[in-house]
Amino acid sequence: MKQHLGNIYLLCMLLFVSSLQAADFTYAVKVDNTEPYVKEAVLLTFDVNQTNNTIVLLFDFDLQKSESYSFQRIDIEEIDAYHAAQIRYTYLVYPLKAGEVDINFTLTQKATSDESVAYSFSGDRDNVKTLETKNSNIEVPPLRLKVKALPDGTEIVGNFRVDYKVKTLKGKPYEPLPLQVTIQGEGYPPIFNTLLPQEGNFTQFTEAPEVKSRATIKGTKSTVTYPMAFSHNKDFTLPELDIQAFDPKTQKSYTLLVPEQHFHIEEVNSSLLIDKVDTPSVSDKDWSWIQTVFNYLLVFTAGLLTAFVYKKSKQRIKPKKHTPHSALIEKIKQSKDLKALLQVLLAYDVKRFRKTIARVEKTLYGTEKTSLKTLKQESLQTIENMEKIQ
Repeated sequence: MKQHLGNIYLLCMLLFVSSLQAADFTYAVKVDNTEPYVKEAVLLTFDVNQTNNTIVLLFDFDLQKSESYSFQRIDIEEIDAYHAAQIRYTYLVYPLKAGEVDINFTLTQKATSDESVAYSFSGDRDNVKTLETKNSNIEVPPLRLKVKALPDGTEIVGNFRVDYKVKTLKGKPYEPLPLQVTIQGEGYPPIFNTLLPQEGNFTQFTEAPEVKSRATIKGTKSTVTYPMAFSHNKDFTLPELDIQAFDPKTQKSYTLLVPEQHFHIEEVNSSLLIDKVDTPSVSDKDWSWIQTVFNYLLVFTAGLLTAFVYKKSKQRIKPKKHTPHSALIEKIKQSKDLKALLQVLLAYDVKRFRKTIARVEKTLYGTEKTSLKTLKQESLQTIENMEKIQ
């Protein structure tokens, strides 16, 4: 019987961590779980009750930032009774590592008087007077959690489900085929830098996930959407996606599954193409760089001669500005038709110009009508963007 009462007393001490009294107020820290799993939500409340009714008290309270846990303030409930302030701060805390984790606090007591409060409100809108307070930093002992480790391989923590949308499983060569994966439920927000591994013989396009989260005293509800797309010049298979999850409430592991997706790419009649190979390599005998160097030498020499002849007037001819893509720009500008432009883009870099190449091919096959001028401008804009990145 004594042992049973002792266990009940110990449990109460763990859940009601501290209830201490300062000179002018009491405070208490309480949590709903002292032994959570990693990334399991812990509800924490901090109560402040003024005991000295002869002064006016204000308080600033918050949790200290740490790499061992993350937190979010949920609510502040305040009863501003005359000289008897009562405040409850509510937080969700997520421990981020196993073992003993200390939650640290900052608490500042601000004492003032009725006269000071009245004085601060005596100014008008354009002459606000500062409230004078006597500030005291109150040392609050840390709250220690004993955090349990997750099962090996766990990627997300909570109760979640997964949905996916595939717009189409058929496409043309190098056409982006979209896929959207959504993870929804309650728990630690399931946010990944990359949802799918960077592997496979296809090209993958990804964007930052769209995150919608709302924290309450019951936990954090999230909907995280991952937009992505894939392209190839022939049929390819996107492997099965499985995400290992763990629910602390049931203490069970489970798997979120997106099944294997097979994409069919339509074949293009090779007789309509300029080249029979799909991705021709850049010519090994391209000596255009010699012409570029020669142009530099001519411009440099002309500049010297001009400076010498017009030395008295101090006029100099600035050499024509060249970039690493000058030769490519000239070839694009000189392309007389769509086939010539396609040849230039394919020979330079298929990936960088994939969108323009696709539009050129669609125009050649009659599925799209885009002018040669527009496609040239699009190609030049791609080069300009490349040079800005460099």
